[in-house]
Amino acid sequence: MSTLKITQVRSLNSRPERQRRTMKALGLRRPHDTVEHQDTPQIRGMLAKVNHLVSIEESEEA
Repeated sequence: MSTLKITQVRSLNSRPERQRRTMKALGLRRPHDTVEHQDTPQIRGMLAKVNHLVSIEESEEA
């Protein structure tokens, strides 16, 4: 299964509370924070809601 490397690139200032909670659930708190998650439909759905705030890199596990 592949993993996703997610980096926050935009601030959460002036963002709706729903987007703030989604970012917190992903484990991102401030710009340039990076986390790794398994590539699942649930994570993809969360990323679809905040794709303008993050950058995503896919990597294959050996």
